[in-house]
Amino acid sequence: MVGGNPSPAATVRITDDFGQEITLNQPAKRIIALYGAYNEILAAIGVEDRLVGRTKTDVLPASIRKKPSIGTHMRPNVEMVMGLKPDLIIQSSGRKESMMVVRQLQREGLKVAVFHPTDFESLFSVIRRLGVLTGKSLQAEELVDSLQLRLRNVAHCLHGIRHRPRVFFEVRYPNLLGAGRGSIVNDIIQKAGGLNCMDSDKKLVRIGMETLIEQHPEVYIIQRGPMNKNPTHPSERPHFRILEPVKTGRIMFVDEQVYSRPGPRSVEAVEALAVFLHPDAFVDNCGNGPISGKK
Repeated sequence: MVGGNPSPAATVRITDDFGQEITLNQPAKRIIALYGAYNEILAAIGVEDRLVGRTKTDVLPASIRKKPSIGTHMRPNVEMVMGLKPDLIIQSSGRKESMMVVRQLQREGLKVAVFHPTDFESLFSVIRRLGVLTGKSLQAEELVDSLQLRLRNVAHCLHGIRHRPRVFFEVRYPNLLGAGRGSIVNDIIQKAGGLNCMDSDKKLVRIGMETLIEQHPEVYIIQRGPMNKNPTHPSERPHFRILEPVKTGRIMFVDEQVYSRPGPRSVEAVEALAVFLHPDAFVDNCGNGPISGKK
């Protein structure tokens, strides 16, 4: 398979992020992704027409909205899944509940590949392996190349920056959760020229107000989405006015699905955050770059 796509009838094989060898007699033709970001990857490599079902919150690519809903990421309707006759199911795992779903589906004889990307390198590995499983290795490599090129452009623009601001990324409020260093968000912040002020290897970190103050964030990022549906502005919250970002206005609201779900749009997150953190770098160094002027 090196150097090209396999023939339509060729056996394809990968090892997933949990050490499972996934072997298909031919590239997958009927696919269900239990994690929405994988639908976006599959669409980007040209196989969105092979998606036969979706979880109830999935809306991208647009064509997925017409597919039957099979439940949620953690609680799919197994009978409905089996009725759609998928030859490949893709799951994301960061919690034991999602692996329980995997075991249940595997007991029914279904092929389930499990991925857990936590940074861009592992995301690119997922893209390549999905390319193998779908017979689209060339397209997957082209996608990775294009994403890497955009990241290199950001790195070029940020070359020589003198200060990396300390960034707090709010996953949920109230019952405050921050993004730790075990998440794609951490790599987004780093590649955008910031420093994640949450010094924890966990994906999500519970944090109290006192601890947040001790982290001395200079920039406060708030995601909007299923985990943080209607976040109030920090200036309207008790005790938040003493934080430096509230005083300076360095607060940014972002789309949860762009920032917290590892997929092709994760690079878009880096581009937008880099411009927010270091606007002068893009005016002075990258006036002709592909992300010049992106807000």
